[in-house]
Amino acid sequence: MDNRPARKGQINFVKLLQSWVLIALGVLIASSLSDGVHYDSRGTLVLVVLLLSLFNLVIRPVLILFALPFVVLTFGFGLVVINALVLLLVEAVVPGFQLASFWSALWVALVISLVSLAANLLVGGSRVKVTVRRSGPPGKGPDSSARKNLSGNDDDVIDI
Repeated sequence: MDNRPARKGQINFVKLLQSWVLIALGVLIASSLSDGVHYDSRGTLVLVVLLLSLFNLVIRPVLILFALPFVVLTFGFGLVVINALVLLLVEAVVPGFQLASFWSALWVALVISLVSLAANLLVGGSRVKVTVRRSGPPGKGPDSSARKNLSGNDDDVIDI
């Protein structure tokens, strides 16, 4: 299967499938560790995963935008609270998926985040690539030969 990064407008199905598996695993772990999380069947779990993915794509960015000062002030922990709110919305829509309280939703959101973090650490999933482009024509200046990277390109790339 092609593991190249998706171009703008294309869907990377491998990453989408990985995301679904991580969400399902997080809900499974959270429901086995807590009495406040319950789903009736595997079909319900699949529906929860699909709706959670859809809501994370559509509703979550709007919530983050409105709660941005809160997210910044809490050093990112506000994102877990937003994830819990999205989970409560999914609970309201999916019959057969129950969360006992906001704290149960917060627990599920935290477990999903930790499962995703652990998977990314094990697989080495996310690397940040920073590209720095200098203005001006390439190859000009006293140290232009020192600036070229191994590919002969004038861009400086920092992999994190």
